[in-house]
Formats: sequence, structure tokens, C-alpha cells
Amino acid sequence: MAEPALTPPTLETERLILRGFLPSDFEPMAAFYADDVSSFYGGPCNREEAWRKFAAYPGHWALRGFGPWALEEKASGEYVGLAGCWYPEAWPEPELTWALLPAHHGKGYATEAGLRSLEAAYDLFGWETAVSVIALDNTPSARVAERMGATNEGEIAYRYGTAHLWRHRPPAAVS
Repeated sequence: MAEPALTPPTLETERLILRGFLPSDFEPMAAFYADDVSSFYGGPCNREEAWRKFAAYPGHWALRGFGPWALEEKASGEYVGLAGCWYPEAWPEPELTWALLPAHHGKGYATEAGLRSLEAAYDLFGWETAVSVIALDNTPSARVAERMGATNEGEIAYRYGTAHLWRHRPPAAVS
């Protein structure tokens, strides 16, 4: 695994900039966590708990040497969500994760950022495997995993209940 890094590398895709989190990203994330849309991501929760979840993203970089990126839309400069590498304590394996603000669902951003995160996991951080833990009824995220070339390996128990474990192929195997 990678050495701790306080500053994540900035990466780009065709339409997104994957960058470190900024204080201004908290307001949209607090709104995300206050809404039922966050139920697949540990919410809904109050503002105080949203802050703790938000602070974990840059903290993950400091402790693991990788983590999720803030996603910024190139065309507008708007914060649209997060995606990246995730491996908290007691998690089954290193994971690729994504969460978009509702206004940006359906634009393909999760797949775009997920594929770039997959490349980084292998090329920058030396991962040998990657999964996504997706709640059983989170159909949109399951579709993202499928578009990324992942295979559903079945159900697992995790901290929020039961989920599907999606196994990602190495980037070179994704066409």
C-alpha cells in the first residue's frame, strides 16, 4: 500500500478534475448527508455527523496514502461529489467508492471517476485487487460497477447490513 500523503495527487478525466477536498466542499456534502439519497453512504445524518464523515476523506489520505477525491466538473468548476480509493478499518478489502450529489446523477460521472480511480489504485498505489461494496438495492451503483467491468461475487455482511461485493478487473483488462 502507498505511503501516507497529506496532499492527494490531482487527476483528470475528460470532464472531471479529481482533487483534494476543500472547505467549500462541505456545504454540498452536508446537504447530501441530510437527504435520504445518502442512505447508501451511511446517512442520512445531522450536520455534526456529516462533518465527521467529510473529515474522514482527507484523513484517509493521511493514514492510508490514498483516499477518495473531490470531483469537480471541468466546465463549471462545480463540486459534484466524490470517488476514489477507500479502505477503512474492518472493511473486507480495498474498495473503489463513489457518491454524487443528486443534481449530477445520470451524467456518467461516477463511471468516469471510478475508472480513473481504478487506474490510480493499481498504477499509483500498488493495489493488487479492488472491490466495490454496494448495498443490495443500490441499483444505480451496481450499474456503474458493471460499466466499469466489475463482476458481482455475491452477498457479504458489512457494517450497514448486507451488500454485494463487486470485483474490479485490473485496468488493463477493462476495455
